[in-house]
Amino acid sequence: MDARAHTRHATGLSVLDGVAVLVGVVVGVGIFGFPPLVAQHADSATTYIALWLAGGALMLIGALCYAELGASFPDEGGEYHYLCQAWGSRLGLMFAWARGTVIQTGAIAAVAFIYGDYAQRLIPLGDYGSALHAAFSVVLLTTLNVLGTRQSKRIQVLLSSLTVLALTGIMLTGLLSPEQTRPVLAAEPSASGIGILGMGMVFVLLTYGGWNETAYLSGELRDPGRNMSRVLLVGTLVVTTLYLLTNIALLQMFGLEALRQSDAVGADLMEVVAGSWAAQGLSLLICFTALSTINATILTGARVYYALGRDVPQLAMLGAWNERGSTPIRALLVQAAITLLLILFGALSQSGVQAMVAYTAPVFWFFMCMTALALLRLRNLQPHVPRPFRVPLYPLLPLIFASSCLGLFVSSTLYAGPGALLGLAVLAFGLPLLLMRRTALAADTLER
Repeated sequence: MDARAHTRHATGLSVLDGVAVLVGVVVGVGIFGFPPLVAQHADSATTYIALWLAGGALMLIGALCYAELGASFPDEGGEYHYLCQAWGSRLGLMFAWARGTVIQTGAIAAVAFIYGDYAQRLIPLGDYGSALHAAFSVVLLTTLNVLGTRQSKRIQVLLSSLTVLALTGIMLTGLLSPEQTRPVLAAEPSASGIGILGMGMVFVLLTYGGWNETAYLSGELRDPGRNMSRVLLVGTLVVTTLYLLTNIALLQMFGLEALRQSDAVGADLMEVVAGSWAAQGLSLLICFTALSTINATILTGARVYYALGRDVPQLAMLGAWNERGSTPIRALLVQAAITLLLILFGALSQSGVQAMVAYTAPVFWFFMCMTALALLRLRNLQPHVPRPFRVPLYPLLPLIFASSCLGLFVSSTLYAGPGALLGLAVLAFGLPLLLMRRTALAADTLER
């Protein structure tokens, strides 16, 4: 980032602006898809609520760590830049590979399945309807991005507002409705064990996902050394409160056993309280929200392939940029192909969303752990770098966050099923990139 970026502090984001951005990024479509999966890994209602509380606390600690990294080493590359600075370009390159083949594509497929579950309520397409809707959304939005079509900021803000509106409606409906409207379904066996709880936390933290984007607020805030902690504390409190009330409402309406069996919890709740028309209206609203999330993820994810094509000569074809549409067409097509293969894999699984989370979780938490440890390493390697914001209670909080990420990596690897092993295998397939990179660097040195 050039020097001009630092001149924006005086007229940059206020604390209120920062809180609005954080809440807008974190509160997304996941809250409409992941609560039943969390319930499947909790043995009681108390444990279920405790997982959401713990997720909010861990979100705050992680955001504090990322805020220091963002304030000290501002760069558009985010985690890629931090990992390269702390551990070298090889780990950074592996992260780029993982983000392009596992993390980003898995995230697109997971949200696409959430979209598919709700779209299936509106337009049933048979036994594999959710997967067909998911695949259609990926193809449609990739095509729009290839053509250079992008959503405006106003549309994104509108859709984010609709998300909060839908969530508020669910929360109030559940809290204010009498408990006797709860549907009665057969009880599912209770989950137990540390590993199972760890998987529950994986789903909780995916719902809280997006807090790591707060690292980029540090370059825009007025007086980040003082205001960053305020933004994170207030934003985390708002999000955690919103999610807690929503989940208390879901428990009030469904109970833990019935919640475990819902595949479109928002629509199910509205149908119980207000009938099928309300359920269909909410399903349509959530579909638009999911499409917004998918579109944004497709747009940003393709840039990872473009970077790989730029940095690894053997993958130069991915680095092609279409000036007319201002978009990396080949990268978008490769990303779509991988995502469609994942949707096929999810369609053959018991739950498409759960299969995608299993695929991405171990790889995601491994690199999150390495990023947390990068903060500790960079404190030692580059102690004289200006740090406008410093993590409080250092080194305790970074160690807690790194340990939590390591525990989630272990839980998701051991208990997430075959999808987790597939994700790790795809990560291993990226190891030859290191050899390609070394070969390219050696050739460049000889030419000089």
